[in-house]
Amino acid sequence: MKDFQTLINEQKSFFNTNATKETRYRINQLKKLRNVLKTHENELNEAIYADFKKSTFDTYTTEIAILYLEIDEAISRVLKWSKRKRVRTNLINFPAKSYSYPEPLGTTLIIGAWNYPIQLSIGPVIASLAAGNTVVLKPSEIPSKTSQILAEIINSNFKDYYFHVVEGGVEETTQLLEQKWDKIFFTGSTQVGRIIYQAAAKHLTPVTLELGGKSPVFVTKNCNLEVTVNRIVWGKFLNAGQTCIAPDYILVEAGIKDAFLTALKKRIEKMEYAFENDNYVQIINSKNVDRLKKLVDSDKIFYQGEWNEDNRYFPPVILNDVTFQDPVMEEEIFGPILPVLEYENLTEAIRAVKKLPKPLSCYVFTKSKSVKTRIIDELSFGGGAVNDTVMHIANNRLPFGGVGASGIGSYHGKAGFDTFTHFKSILNKGTWFDPSLKYPPYTSTKLKIIRKVFKL
Repeated sequence: MKDFQTLINEQKSFFNTNATKETRYRINQLKKLRNVLKTHENELNEAIYADFKKSTFDTYTTEIAILYLEIDEAISRVLKWSKRKRVRTNLINFPAKSYSYPEPLGTTLIIGAWNYPIQLSIGPVIASLAAGNTVVLKPSEIPSKTSQILAEIINSNFKDYYFHVVEGGVEETTQLLEQKWDKIFFTGSTQVGRIIYQAAAKHLTPVTLELGGKSPVFVTKNCNLEVTVNRIVWGKFLNAGQTCIAPDYILVEAGIKDAFLTALKKRIEKMEYAFENDNYVQIINSKNVDRLKKLVDSDKIFYQGEWNEDNRYFPPVILNDVTFQDPVMEEEIFGPILPVLEYENLTEAIRAVKKLPKPLSCYVFTKSKSVKTRIIDELSFGGGAVNDTVMHIANNRLPFGGVGASGIGSYHGKAGFDTFTHFKSILNKGTWFDPSLKYPPYTSTKLKIIRKVFKL
């Protein structure tokens, strides 16, 4: 393995040949990436199952299919996205035409997350390649088999100087962050995000941070209870709760809390979450199992499945009568524990959520347009859904990203292209007319004319 400085220098040299600025080159490389993923789907399935027993069904629907959509969108639209855009020119600059030129940033570092190790690694890569950059990808080392297969299939099909995967842990990531990049894209925890941001600041490198947070779910008394419960249970226990946009806690209107809890329990039991049913995954490691166990207050358990710690099976858990002062409400859960809080006054509920850091997602289950509008307008969060959970991530025309402590910047579709692009502003001025207003000597008459021009 060549040292990181050599790798980056080679990528910078290749970028400076202008090869990646050709849209045909980008399209061909995106097609190659799609073919590589398609050819090696079985190996990817086997690797991710070995890491945390994720089924082929869940791997396709939550990891690979989303990438195919992203690639196809980029292939069909990158030519349009990459064209210069003419914008209106004001009278002050007459005679002229004004343009915005999209140009790639250069050499980019992408650091992936462990919970969706294929999607959250390759998704930003698609955006960066579509924008015309070179990429070094550092996948999470925690799902080691998936990291290994990603390195094998990418590094055997792409040139190091264009797209290369670097494996490793904290030491390798630290060394990569010491280098000068043109863009860093990180997906992971807020804690590590701060470290990434500090490292990037030393080189004034622009950063996109996709983090997390405690994503609330508001459930009102006039919701469709059956559909509400179905969609909350699916979104919460997908990937055993190890999803950055999973519902983190429920705020249910007091009048329907008992019915809601009963329906939750019945739905979870009906789903029969188990590895052998291909609808559940392991907690990624024993460290996280221990972390999650500490969040379960035995006095507040409303429902709990059977444990199998030896196999890292952490069952769905519902906690009742939770308050904002409980330990489970102090950090993002990132696991299959669902705290339920009740509210009687929506104003007070919204005020309580506002006291917490801004979440990555927010969900509202209601038939009331006024409630929906009020929550969306009053709360700041990255994105979300009304009468559903998680599925907003599946629309690549919606920018995906956080706000405040839940992230900086966004991606998916055109938003991803923009994230890895600099828009260069150009004023193309004619020479056939050159008024003397801006040139000395300055006179009161010139100033009057300029004042009138600026007021137009």
